[in-house]
Amino acid sequence: MVQGTVTGTGMPDPSSMANRGLLRLMTWMSPSFPVGAFTYSHGLEWAVEQGEVTDAESLHQWLLDVLHHGSGRGDAVLLAEAWRRVTGEGPDLSDLVDLALALNPSAERLLESESQGKAFVKAAKAGWPVLAECGADRAKDISRAPYPVAVGAVAGLSGIALEDALAAYLHGLCANLVSAGVRLVPLGQSDGVRVLAALEGEILSRADWAATAPFEALGGFAPLVDISSMKHETQYTRLFRS
Repeated sequence: MVQGTVTGTGMPDPSSMANRGLLRLMTWMSPSFPVGAFTYSHGLEWAVEQGEVTDAESLHQWLLDVLHHGSGRGDAVLLAEAWRRVTGEGPDLSDLVDLALALNPSAERLLESESQGKAFVKAAKAGWPVLAECGADRAKDISRAPYPVAVGAVAGLSGIALEDALAAYLHGLCANLVSAGVRLVPLGQSDGVRVLAALEGEILSRADWAATAPFEALGGFAPLVDISSMKHETQYTRLFRS
């Protein structure tokens, strides 16, 4: 039996940093990683109640809009900027954290991003020493960062390739919303799998785009997604926190 301690440095080393990065991304974006993603629907719950999303095809279209025009686009640019700042000689993260928090279009979307960011950092600190090694000021900024900034910063400090971090984050976003859609519409599990499979190319395309996009590309236009998150705040019957 292999002996070791339950810490990020006590486990046997993988054969390469690429394998280590892959394992970390699989862990961080797993539904079992304790960020509470399963409690958020990103406004999808209201969209289902209003008849905007009624089947697998309309869920697929909804997620395409999120990826190309909504938070998927904005989060990817924020994640990439956070990654660059911690891996290069650019400015600190303080103003990026403030901007990312301010960009949330509703109270529930702010809760969703801020709460998951803090939970992600707390869980990452429990398993890996990267924040302890990055300096007190930077660690303080990361600890209050919303989700995409937190993931980008921790991935950068962990030596994970930007394209891989982006693809994993966007896949996790879509997978969580597909899971919410399966429960809300409701859809069969096979329909959910088909929707997620159909998004593979779009997720990779968005990740490739965000890896080289200038920071000025930040922003988007998905008004129905944003309105759904606002309307959800007063929805009478709710299963999700957003």
